[in-house]
Amino acid sequence: MRKFNLKASGAIAAILIGGTIAATIDYSWAVSMYGWGMARGIAAGLLGRDAFQGGTGTVLFGTALHFFIMYGMASVYFAASRQWIFMKQNWIVCGLLFGIVQFLVMNFVVLPLSALHVVKDIVRFNMLRDIIVNMFIIGLPIAYSVKRFSK
Repeated sequence: MRKFNLKASGAIAAILIGGTIAATIDYSWAVSMYGWGMARGIAAGLLGRDAFQGGTGTVLFGTALHFFIMYGMASVYFAASRQWIFMKQNWIVCGLLFGIVQFLVMNFVVLPLSALHVVKDIVRFNMLRDIIVNMFIIGLPIAYSVKRFSK
């Protein structure tokens, strides 16, 4: 039986480790800010407003969806780093910038197109705080993981 070698399977390791770390930290932060019902809000992106009345299954679905989204983000960063080598070499700056781009795409493209059709009023939500959070707890772990585990 062969041992699983993280270096040999760099893409999988970079995506799974970076995505898991980012998802776990982001999920923990979101629960501390918005409570355990936050997972229903994530599920509502696909299921619509009825998800807010859902039970344990909806919470589990929202949690799984959150991790799936983070793995998608890590995949995007990994794929981009194959085209632009500087993303691995300058992982701190690129990770911070990726966090900003991720925030903008999620809030101004994905949420308006979701089943919730959320359009955030820039004046009414704490955009600066949320951008900084995304830079450090999503962008940096994903960028570091790609630098560390991918060839």
